[in-house]
Amino acid sequence: MANCNKVFLIGNLTRDPEVRYTAGGTPVANLGLATSRKYRSKEGELKEETCFVTLVAWGRQAELAGEYLKKGSPIFVEGRLVYRSWETANKEKRSTLEVRIERLQFLGKAPVQTLEGEVTYGEREEKKEKEEGEATSEGM
Repeated sequence: MANCNKVFLIGNLTRDPEVRYTAGGTPVANLGLATSRKYRSKEGELKEETCFVTLVAWGRQAELAGEYLKKGSPIFVEGRLVYRSWETANKEKRSTLEVRIERLQFLGKAPVQTLEGEVTYGEREEKKEKEEGEATSEGM
């Protein structure tokens, strides 16, 4: 029997990435993603349905997510579903279904580092485009 475990998601982060390191020094990041779909009900009313998904990134992807992404950042994710279960200190059984990121693509504005070392998203490009647009309209 053939099997396929592949997930493709586009959405916005629900919180800043949480990056930590394993005992062996490997970076791992937990991200929350919200993805929505709009549809019309049988009554013709426009509705929106939102799904919240936990994502896990390892290695360099985890570091990049922690460095460049923040709450609200739009991303594209390709990954696979992973089921984990564990027991708490109180002997309660817990489980979760999450997406293990295999490919992460940042969407939206490209990150830009300012002279002060702060990372912003496209402010310089927007300002440059605005100045070029004003120069073009003045030249006419």
